[in-house]
Amino acid sequence: MGLSRQLKDKFNSLTQDEIDRLIRMGWEDRTTFEAIQVQFNISENEFVRFMRTQLPQAAFFRWRRRIHNQGHLKHETKRGFKTARFKCSRQSVDGITKGWK
Repeated sequence: MGLSRQLKDKFNSLTQDEIDRLIRMGWEDRTTFEAIQVQFNISENEFVRFMRTQLPQAAFFRWRRRIHNQGHLKHETKRGFKTARFKCSRQSVDGITKGWK
């Protein structure tokens, strides 16, 4: 499965910090695909392809199994609860956590 030129350009334009942040957001249960869409303009399908390119094969399959089994947490409409924020209340705007060393 190859990536389109537009998708490759989109992924190549990301900084290493953004790539690391996206991978963390993918593993977090509290971060929905809709939040990723708003923050990085990457759809759910593009995000799955991104994770496929960034993770080792075994880790990707483990992530996909986790998302499939707990998919209700990654979709805003399927959640049983509503969150108003994308980030922790202790986290500042620039992404650095306050008060933690």
